Amino acid sequence: MKTYSRITGTGSYLPPRRLTNSDLVADLATRGVESSDQWIVERTGIQARHFAEPDVCSSDLGLEAARMALQSAKLGPEDIDLIVVATSTPDMVFPSTACILQNKLGANGCAAFDVQAVCSGFIYALIVADAMIRTGSAKRALVVGAEVFSRLLNFNDRTSCVLFGDGAGAVVLEASDRPGILASDLHADGKHAGILCVPGHLSGGEAMGQALLQMDGKAVFKLAVNVLDEAARATLLKSGNTAADIDWLIPHQANIRIMQSTAKKLGVPMEKVVVTVGQHGNTSAASIPLALDTAVRAGKILPGQLLLLEGVGGGFTWGAVLLRM
Repeated sequence: MKTYSRITGTGSYLPPRRLTNSDLVADLATRGVESSDQWIVERTGIQARHFAEPDVCSSDLGLEAARMALQSAKLGPEDIDLIVVATSTPDMVFPSTACILQNKLGANGCAAFDVQAVCSGFIYALIVADAMIRTGSAKRALVVGAEVFSRLLNFNDRTSCVLFGDGAGAVVLEASDRPGILASDLHADGKHAGILCVPGHLSGGEAMGQALLQMDGKAVFKLAVNVLDEAARATLLKSGNTAADIDWLIPHQANIRIMQSTAKKLGVPMEKVVVTVGQHGNTSAASIPLALDTAVRAGKILPGQLLLLEGVGGGFTWGAVLLRM
């Protein structure tokens, strides 16, 4: 009998500190940086975001999302035999955030590792976990996207600092004799590394280079819309489905303009697009599972529905996954 994997539980978590655009604009003004709620909303669709407190790490946010996902799947930590964490803001250089999360969760002993593909990280992590389940290396996987992106922001750059927020999302992926994850498509092109990056590293105990986010917004927008469309179409083709078959499109929550443009190219009406960027901002690897869980708990996403997940991020990395709930 062939083995597949299915999502059996979802969870998410946002740190309590919520910053509206007005809050952020007021803070930027103290730094001599001009912005406005109208300027941010018109260009990004973002109205608010959440920032973690200084002593809160990605593993802390991921832990809360993981607990919710396990509760949703009616499982305990001892039932998990694989943990994959997608993050660009790890707790430490090493060990992996997955290992730290594993210990906090009490799932010690199972395989655990991180995936670093920035905003595409959850897509990459989900596909890796699916492959391990299909080959029999795991039966129940916890796939987490967790970020404290606020630590990477340059608050003197109004074009980028207004975009991002902190948060976590998680899913439980279980072996099944019924197909759940139907098809996927992954890509990367390192020649675009410079248009979205944090070009710093540790050396001798000090941060070397620029350890804050740098982004060429126009270049990112143009590339993102094109590659997301290509990955979505390739994934649908592999599965024998069309865009008309999709019940919900769940894109990486980067910017409402990118989301609207990709949906339009694909021919998916915005009524079928899960949008949370307005209240969460861009939470990088956390954005897709966070949006997924938000829609599940709101009663929008139902068992049996067909979902297309897609993400694009620094690297440049991108990919899509088609799955049935």
